[in-house]
Amino acid sequence: MNNAQPSAGQGPDDARVKAIAARIDRPLVLVGMMGVGKSTIGRKLAQMLSLPFHDADDAIVEAAQMEIAEIFDQFGEAYFRDGERRVIARLLDGGKSVIATGGGAFVQDETREAIRKKALTIWLDSDVDTLVERVSRNDKRPLLRGGNVREKVEAMKAEREPFYSQAQIHVMSDAGPHGAAVNRILEALEKCL
Repeated sequence: MNNAQPSAGQGPDDARVKAIAARIDRPLVLVGMMGVGKSTIGRKLAQMLSLPFHDADDAIVEAAQMEIAEIFDQFGEAYFRDGERRVIARLLDGGKSVIATGGGAFVQDETREAIRKKALTIWLDSDVDTLVERVSRNDKRPLLRGGNVREKVEAMKAEREPFYSQAQIHVMSDAGPHGAAVNRILEALEKCL
């Protein structure tokens, strides 16, 4: 696994970004905890690489015609995970793109294996304080309802990290601007491809 460290510079210049983009031959899939910035960073990364961007959670909502919290409430997590697996498989078959997954997707064995087989995986990681601050802005996260958010995030992070660590690239997303994490991803891609 490639552990990208923070860059002192502005990141790769346009020519280097184009060279990186030219070497991409499969989807780039962002995995990691809820609140780490997969969707925001994924959109920026896709824009820089001139690739389509897909948010798996948005695609699930569109396919189900229901919000994720509604799916959890009406049908349960197992039903949601099965639909998530099918949506991600469809996105993976769509060619080169940047895909942001939900926090639990890469924890599911079948989904993780499909992603690892067909894509380059990037684990966006963050400290618990940053995650708690970010997820506290959104009350639509079914797995964080009721109880102490910090305790739930800490437990979830500890449980999921062994799965996330199977990604080919590991990049930190800290409390700073998301552009810094995008630059770290680009630098890691340049070394990895």
